[in-house]
Amino acid sequence: MFREKDTTRREFLKTGAIALTAMAVPRATSANKPNRDSVLIGSVGFGIASYTFRNFARAEMIDFLKRLHVTDVNLKDIKDHLPADPVEEIKALSDYVSAGIKLHAGGTIYFDKDEDDDIRRKFEYAKRAGIKVIVAGDPAPATLPRIEKFVKEYDIRFALHNHGPEDKLWPSPLTVLKAVKNMDHRMGCCIDVGHTVRAGVDVVQAIREVGPRVFNVHMKDLTNFTDKESQVAVGQGKMPVKRIFQALIGIAYEGFVDLEYEINEKDPMPGVIESLAYMRGVWAGLEA
Repeated sequence: MFREKDTTRREFLKTGAIALTAMAVPRATSANKPNRDSVLIGSVGFGIASYTFRNFARAEMIDFLKRLHVTDVNLKDIKDHLPADPVEEIKALSDYVSAGIKLHAGGTIYFDKDEDDDIRRKFEYAKRAGIKVIVAGDPAPATLPRIEKFVKEYDIRFALHNHGPEDKLWPSPLTVLKAVKNMDHRMGCCIDVGHTVRAGVDVVQAIREVGPRVFNVHMKDLTNFTDKESQVAVGQGKMPVKRIFQALIGIAYEGFVDLEYEINEKDPMPGVIESLAYMRGVWAGLEA
């Protein structure tokens, strides 16, 4: 697998650390576009998938985000990050507003029932939060036309998350594309780069093929593309990060690349800091 040789990992980390510490106070932005202060090229921004901090309560996660200078998150109903209960959800949203944190996506939200009431509850959950992208898991293919009706009603994009070779329904973004390509333009994909390569798919080519139906990206790194347990901080593994970012620019992607750091769950911050620094360093190299 291609790995960038023209710039060293140390240089990426140095550049990324500068970008991380030099970020300004966030300005107001539209609900659909990345925070411009977190954007290094075009309309792509860096965020965090809250599953990264799944062992930590909301207040602790907010503190982590402040220390990281990250203002944009993809929140999940885990711990008390974004509770499904409407009253508790409103309390959580108030905390995020007070902290200057914006929600650009919600999920992964699982659509395991082909029922209007269940699907509507989940769209209402996203609507209350002002979320314009639902990162979705596990709907049966037969459920997609029912979900499409709610996508049209709520004007919320549905980003079906691929989960690798263990997922018999949606292993790769190409599987998702095949199912939604003739549906409403708001039916699309959240590309998880780690699960994509483990499914034996070229992640760069997948981004190009999915194109305008890429609504969210989950970033991680692996040292072995056939081993789910080989995840490391971004930049330590084999993931072609530079080419992934170039592919996103090539499809005029306007959204977020969310770090989803799934290891060291009891002490994720060192790996998160290293990953974000590397990612920002790669972007800065593309800007030069």
